[in-house]
Amino acid sequence: MNANAGLPARQAALRLIEAATLRRGGLDVALNEPALRALSPEDRGFARALAMAVLRRLGSIDRALDSRLQRPPPEPVRRLLRIGLAQMLYLDTPDFAAVSTTVKLAERDNATRPYKALINAVLRGLARDPAAEPPPEADIPPWLFARWVAQFGQADAEHIALNARVEPATDLSLKPDTDPAVLIEALPAEALPGGSLRTHRGGDVAGWPGFTDGGWWVQDAAAAVPARLLSARPGEAALDLCAAPGGKTLQLAATGATVTALDRSEPRLRRLRANLERTGLKAEVVVADAETWADHRQFDAVLLDAPCTATGTLRRNPEALYALGPAEIAKLADVQHRLLDAAAARVKPGGRLVYCVCSLEREEGETQILAFLKRHPDFRVGSVDPQAVGAPVEALGKEGWLRLLPSQWPELGGLDGFFAARLERTA
Repeated sequence: MNANAGLPARQAALRLIEAATLRRGGLDVALNEPALRALSPEDRGFARALAMAVLRRLGSIDRALDSRLQRPPPEPVRRLLRIGLAQMLYLDTPDFAAVSTTVKLAERDNATRPYKALINAVLRGLARDPAAEPPPEADIPPWLFARWVAQFGQADAEHIALNARVEPATDLSLKPDTDPAVLIEALPAEALPGGSLRTHRGGDVAGWPGFTDGGWWVQDAAAAVPARLLSARPGEAALDLCAAPGGKTLQLAATGATVTALDRSEPRLRRLRANLERTGLKAEVVVADAETWADHRQFDAVLLDAPCTATGTLRRNPEALYALGPAEIAKLADVQHRLLDAAAARVKPGGRLVYCVCSLEREEGETQILAFLKRHPDFRVGSVDPQAVGAPVEALGKEGWLRLLPSQWPELGGLDGFFAARLERTA
């Protein structure tokens, strides 16, 4: 990371962290604010990397700071200390640059100026004598980590928490006519089970080999599993509900199926339309609410990637931790319940429905399907070959659905957490 990135980048990082922790729409919204867009690409990248480092390791950072503070400082001072220490611990910023730029930021604000000596002393003290590395659960809310221990066991819960601390590699899904061997050499990348590629290349993806040719799109390997599970075929009618930002729509379109992609958010569908144009793939794009869509068509294959707590994607979206509490799980489970019923009505007799969420919480996955099967006796859980759809073998549950965990594929660098079930309607 560039040690010479200036104060504007660090001020931008503070705004990103504030947007995430105060639940004002998260990093994606904040990154599109005029002040952030005005930064140079280098400063913008530094601001995002710094914000993500703080959000991923907030518990660890605060533990280290508290070991040096006799009493809690004002919140603006703590925010400065956090970005200073994150640079020292988790980015390639020299200690002197992290300390000096943080002190300079303190000098710019009346609320923090009286504390610049404290900031200097705390950060220099931690540079000389770093705090001990805390346990994995330090960066996860205690109530959430306790749920993971109860559901998956202590070892998997700790591995999930460790996985959430790490900047993930970038996974790509390829069009059928793209030669993976060419991309593997050009990026470089490695092949994953199922056909995705994984690369540690950095920078703007728009400049990567094959992007302008439309041969691939960014999509975590776990997120690519549900569309494979649906097994759409040429000539079939396929529906992607809650489709934005569109990776699964592109997968379905690449099979040769006639695809309809529906989402309630027009702004989020812009990215989907742009990727369809770039890749040359075709889909009907509809702006509508899945529950109240007036079109009465039924489809051979329906994919529902439902809104969820996103606890399986914390390594990519650490801001999800700060918009989440136990009550949100119940609220989203109710939304998922209604969406599943709406999706079921769209499936032709003899057709199939794949339900998935990027959540680790049982209420959003296993419990949803058990309740759905009671409400819809004309559906059953279809058979799944995890290797055929690019999922870890251990993800297959005895009930026939898939529970992908970040603790799986450790030798490949892990993957996002997902739940996916294939449901088949009787003819």
